[in-house]
Formats: sequence, C-alpha cells, structure tokens
Amino acid sequence: MRMWVSWYQEGGAIMHLILAVGIIGVVLLLERTYVIVMRSKNNGRLFIERVIQLVRAGKIDDAIKQCVASKAALADMGLLILRSRSRDEADLQNVAAAATLTVVPKLTHRLDYLPMLALVAVLLGLVGLTAELHGALAQFGAESATAGDRAGLLAAHAAVALTPMIFGLATAALLVAARAYLVSQADVITDEVHEFSARLINALIDRPDVRLGHR
Repeated sequence: MRMWVSWYQEGGAIMHLILAVGIIGVVLLLERTYVIVMRSKNNGRLFIERVIQLVRAGKIDDAIKQCVASKAALADMGLLILRSRSRDEADLQNVAAAATLTVVPKLTHRLDYLPMLALVAVLLGLVGLTAELHGALAQFGAESATAGDRAGLLAAHAAVALTPMIFGLATAALLVAARAYLVSQADVITDEVHEFSARLINALIDRPDVRLGHR
C-alpha cells in the first residue's frame, strides 16, 4: 500500500486532477451499470415469451401486470403499447416508434461522456509528463556534477515524469473498456426492444408470430 501511495505522490499535483477525472468516470460507470445492467436488463427472452403468450391468449390485463411488475426497458415498451388499447397496426406502429424514442435513449444516456473523460485523463497525464520533463531538463542543465551523475539524475527525473502519464493512460483504459461493455449491453437490450415491439404488435393484431433472429 505504501508503495502505491509513494508512487502516487511522486507524480505531483496533476495526479489529483487525474484522480478526480477517474472518480467522476467511476461514478458515471456505476450509475450507467445500474441503469443498463441491473435495472434495464432482465431475462429478456423469458419476459418476451411470457408477455406474448398472455397477449395471444387474450389476457391483456395480465400482460400489463407482468410489465408493471418489471422495471426493465422491455417492460416500459410493453406498457406503452398495451395501454394504447388499439388494434390498428398503423396506430400500434406509431406508438412503438414513439415508445422506442422514449425507452432507448435512457440506455445510452451519458455514455458519450466516458470517452471524453478518458481523453481528459490522457491529456492531463501528458501535461504532467511535459511539466516534469521540463523541470528535469532545467535541473539537469543547472547541475554542476559529473557527467555520469547528471545522467543518473536525468534518468530519475524522467522516471518520475512518466508517473502522471501512466496513471492517465490506466484511467483512460478503464473508462474506455467499461464504456465498450456498457454499449454492448445497451445494444443487446435495444435489439430486444425492437423484437418485442414487433412481436407484440403481431400478437395484438393476431398475425402469426415471428421470432426475430431465431429458428
């Protein structure tokens, strides 16, 4: 632990800024993970099949209750379509399109902040690197020591100068990798939303069911 604290401290004041960016990114990741993975994502396949079966059996109220009991994005889509009480395909398509505009953006909201924070972390690391190297070179030029000692001093300063850059790159890597995972999960949910809306409309107008992407 002391080694990490010492490594962090030798990076200078810029490390605090990178840490602040990292904390903001982690808080955002936790919030998006809750919304996308914990709240919006459930057993989508099982939920879709259960609601479709209820609708085809004419148990619309039970299907609505099933949607009300869930906080997932699929349930939000189902509620908006089922509560329209319409059996006209054009009306249902309009409701589904409007519902998609309501449900899907909630999944990707604020995800684009993560690449920006990652870039800021890298740039701050670069600022720290440049500042430390500038100080090292200035001291190197002012030192009146032997050539060997001056070279060693410069190497030591250069090693310290790399600390903010390393920290910035590590922070950026975490944010970028986490964003890629969350985007992939949001894409899965979005695909399920589109499939659910199409199959739900087919069920409401008594059209043969088609399981999109399945045999």
